[in-house]
Amino acid sequence: MRIRKAVLEDLEAIAENNMAMALETEGKRLNREKALEGARAVLEGKADAVYYVVEEKGRVVCQLMITKEWSDWRNCFFWWIQSVYTLPAERGKGHFRRLFSFVLERAKEEGACGLRLYVDRSNTRAMEVYEALGMSPTHYELYELEF
Repeated sequence: MRIRKAVLEDLEAIAENNMAMALETEGKRLNREKALEGARAVLEGKADAVYYVVEEKGRVVCQLMITKEWSDWRNCFFWWIQSVYTLPAERGKGHFRRLFSFVLERAKEEGACGLRLYVDRSNTRAMEVYEALGMSPTHYELYELEF
């Protein structure tokens, strides 16, 4: 098992995992080409984001993406965790917990204010995992306008 920054060779796995995650957690079917383009933009450094993955026996079994948001109130960046997915057969093996710890240490080393993420309220399993990792729900409600 190895945790590392994702590379372009991980493109297919990351896009497939993103599609599976969207379907499983939100019932959304993503356009495959858009998912590939979005992941490629991150992997090629065209988007201000980075993927970290857990590799097991040469394949990506767990992933997440980090974006950063500037806080003028705190004078530093919050790291946003997005696109979290662990292959169903690999769940319960501690992969995400190790990946979370890895990212937490990187964020601290780089002077981040903290970690944040969005969770669909119907995804109670994810909420339990994040609370077990020491994260707390906030009073904010997400508002969104898609174009």
